[in-house]
Amino acid sequence: MVEPEMAFCDLDQLMEIEEQFVTHLVQRVLRERGPELKSLGRDLSKLEKIVPPFPRISYDEAAKVIQELYEKETDPEKKELLKFEWGMDFGAPHETVLTNLYEKPVFVYGYPTKVKAFYMEPWPDRPEVCKSVDLLAPEGYGEIIGGSERMSSYDLLLQRIHEHGLPEEAYRWYLDLRKFGSVPHSGFGMGLERTVTWICGIEHIREAIAFPRTIKRVYP
Repeated sequence: MVEPEMAFCDLDQLMEIEEQFVTHLVQRVLRERGPELKSLGRDLSKLEKIVPPFPRISYDEAAKVIQELYEKETDPEKKELLKFEWGMDFGAPHETVLTNLYEKPVFVYGYPTKVKAFYMEPWPDRPEVCKSVDLLAPEGYGEIIGGSERMSSYDLLLQRIHEHGLPEEAYRWYLDLRKFGSVPHSGFGMGLERTVTWICGIEHIREAIAFPRTIKRVYP
């Protein structure tokens, strides 16, 4: 994982940083490793489109799109996979149908609080939603980055720790970061193997893992 944390950074600024970061990665790989990508059979024209701005949609909007696609689907098996209600986290079929609507990675922000980590900042006037964002890669490759604006309030963070039944002492250092005041701050985690899988256009993530573990193999 790549795990940056940025002070004085809100959710919108976080998305901008992610957008610039992913664009830089893709364009540099195109510039310096084009022949290797061609040897993998990668369609470079798809990667050449990865430039700002990336589309941004809310979880509410994404949920509505998925429900509309569910209603239109006529294949019973595919329809079952697309079954969705507000408050659920996205599964791979949901992410795939969403990303197939775009040629670039798409940001989905404002997920339900209950499906995300306890430390994410609540949305103003909507405690059931948090300031979270996932970046979904195109071509059905799904989530490559998950991030959020972090909770700034000491009291609310302590409350959430108790609500989740977590040991307060284990998070004492984390609480202390807010004890005497805080600022808007955000961070994200990028899955390296997921990102390599997408950029290289390969079929399975285990091909992008240096030492993959499979059903019948634990050790390399």
